Amino acid sequence: MLTDKRFTVIGGGTGTYSVLMGLKKYTQNITAVVSMADSGGSAKKERDEWGLLPSSDIRKSLIALADVSSEDSLLLRQLFQYRYSSGVGVSGMTFGNLFLVALTKLLKSQPKAIEKAGQLLRIRGKVLPVTLNEVDLVATYEDGSHVVGEHFIDEPKHNGKVKIIKLTTQPQAFVNPEVAETLKNSDVIIIGPGGFYTTILANLVIDGVSEAIIKSRARKILILNLMTEFGQTYSFTASKFIQVLSDYLPLKALDFVIINKATIPDKILDKYSRLHASPVVNDLRANSSFKIIEAELLSKKLIKREKGDELVRSLIRHNPDKIAKLCLKILNLV
Repeated sequence: MLTDKRFTVIGGGTGTYSVLMGLKKYTQNITAVVSMADSGGSAKKERDEWGLLPSSDIRKSLIALADVSSEDSLLLRQLFQYRYSSGVGVSGMTFGNLFLVALTKLLKSQPKAIEKAGQLLRIRGKVLPVTLNEVDLVATYEDGSHVVGEHFIDEPKHNGKVKIIKLTTQPQAFVNPEVAETLKNSDVIIIGPGGFYTTILANLVIDGVSEAIIKSRARKILILNLMTEFGQTYSFTASKFIQVLSDYLPLKALDFVIINKATIPDKILDKYSRLHASPVVNDLRANSSFKIIEAELLSKKLIKREKGDELVRSLIRHNPDKIAKLCLKILNLV
């Protein structure tokens, strides 16, 4: 059953991918608002050599929303996912990223290239960069140090146990006008899951985003991460996530907070322990201004590293269908 409600998903990366994969079965009115702060991997080449906004998270959202109803559409989706594992200058990059670069050069507009790629992939909905400004994240830590760049925050060279006390951008960046309009007209806004500072807050620190969320009459849902992250959220509990979020978005703006309660297998926990990561523990109080929803949301699919991919990736994900059904259920849409 399809709903005509308008959904906006704020994030980027694999967390947003999971949410979009689930939602597209129930609605065609989906907009993915994607962070433009990525600075690692192919993003560095796109930014430094070609002067473009990073497109990896754009590509992931396009793939998530892509049509797979025929062999040709499935093949095109697979082509966008294809990652080169050899070749000077292209090893580690995906065909989809290179395609978006070429299309931008042809159309002389990155937003137009994203829109055209969406048409070619016959996506359900649309994908929008949160800002059209070139931007870097700047993290200030409790020891007074600063780190510039999403990649170096996400994969720290420093002690990843040191807490971030402030996240800003360099230079100041402003919300994409189309994003502001979309948020205003949304019926449902879903924030997360994803890298807390480098994906979720990376959107909220863009001038105008939080304001647009607050003003929107949409129902607002926050999906908490499955695991903590060394360098970003080391030893965070659910309440710590919420406490930090409140510095960037007033908690009164939230209607629901969703957290996983499924048990994570020991063999996965062992691997995460080597990365100094642990499951996010629910210590939220029932008298919060938002409703707390606990559910078993863990996908049973184990994530394998792609050949040629040098970045650190999550080992487990949210189950797309469970996330979508839960969101629809709590909004009384099913």
